[in-house]
Amino acid sequence: MPECFPTALRSLPINMRKILVKGGTPLNGTVGISGSKNAALPILASTILLGGETTISNIPLLHDVITMIRVLRALGMRVEYSEPGRVHVWVGGKIRHVAPYELVTKMRASFFVIGPILAKEGLAKVPLPGGCAIGSRPVNFYIKGLEAMGAVIRMEHGFVITEAKKLKGSSIYLDFPSVGATESLMMASTLAEGTTVIENAAQEPEIKDLARFLNKCGADIKGAGEEKITVKGVLQLKAQDYRIIPDRIEAGTFMVAAAITKGSVTVKDIIPEDVAVIAAKLAETGAEVETKESSVRVSAKTLPKAVNIKTLPYPGFPTDMQPQFSALLSVADGASVITETIFENRFMHVNELNRMGADIQTEGHSMIIKGVPKLSGAPVRASDLRAGAALVLAGLSAEGQTLIDDTDRHIVRGYERFLQKLNGLGADVKEVK
Repeated sequence: MPECFPTALRSLPINMRKILVKGGTPLNGTVGISGSKNAALPILASTILLGGETTISNIPLLHDVITMIRVLRALGMRVEYSEPGRVHVWVGGKIRHVAPYELVTKMRASFFVIGPILAKEGLAKVPLPGGCAIGSRPVNFYIKGLEAMGAVIRMEHGFVITEAKKLKGSSIYLDFPSVGATESLMMASTLAEGTTVIENAAQEPEIKDLARFLNKCGADIKGAGEEKITVKGVLQLKAQDYRIIPDRIEAGTFMVAAAITKGSVTVKDIIPEDVAVIAAKLAETGAEVETKESSVRVSAKTLPKAVNIKTLPYPGFPTDMQPQFSALLSVADGASVITETIFENRFMHVNELNRMGADIQTEGHSMIIKGVPKLSGAPVRASDLRAGAALVLAGLSAEGQTLIDDTDRHIVRGYERFLQKLNGLGADVKEVK
């Protein structure tokens, strides 16, 4: 890590190659949830629009966050991480209009800087993005929306180049409620002339969090978290301090960890409504779920019951929890069906679970899971962020040891101190370099 990052950042396990999981121990205790990665990234990107100094708190210490900080620095902004979980941003003067290829191609979320750069500078040149290989996530939703606002767009040598002296408010209909496109277009429209209406918008809690931050900075956004978002453009935004929401997917992962190990875990520092659909589905499997003001306790004593799941845009069942539930249902009593409607390539963890003794068949966009009494530890490979987490959960419930490869490219991108938190609940997991 560069010297400008604190010691904690430089100590992130970027050279970790494998995780060794010894299974068979029920998890028990209390675990705190970190700030939301999927809220932190767009909020950090939105600071491009601001003037002045802001401190964003409850930022998780993750590789994706570091990548976003580096993107902002490459654009000419002063950004510093300070412990615990605070990022300070100073915005003054012009922003560079070219986002660095080597960073944007690492992480898909960095592509949505295209909206705020264009709104602020009138010109943006951003490379086509990278990220988890879980399926096609086209950027045409972004392009269509920016064109509706008056931008001229062309593709050149792997870059998307957008130009507009001043964006104009417009009516935009998203063919799919893309989270990234909703966020980028919402950011861009804050400084546009007139009113922008985004219909069929994504409704995730992270979008509401972004809107709350921008409104605190002087934006005029209404309807965030609903299908229709209305943004009245303003002349400028002034930086304000802000604390981001907890990570609902991290919370859901620990909730499933309790159930799959037949343990009892209290997951604290959460927003209960953000994990309500996860809690409901766990209760359907037979787990005991008790929700309080800012926590949820999940307990299980027997094998889960088979259930059917269909992933949907929020407020439906989140695709980011599908791999974890497929691990849980691998040891369920009966047969379950999971239908994936968001990403067409999100079943790559199935072969790895089968390597551990699961009985899963895939048919098109569905997987049929016949529960087995137990899984067996085996060497497996993480194919993406959430698949890696699912394999850790499977390893926690399995008999023997599970060795998970490629974790440095995936798990550490989305879970802050994941192994330490698991071990704090009684797990036996460690890094193998």
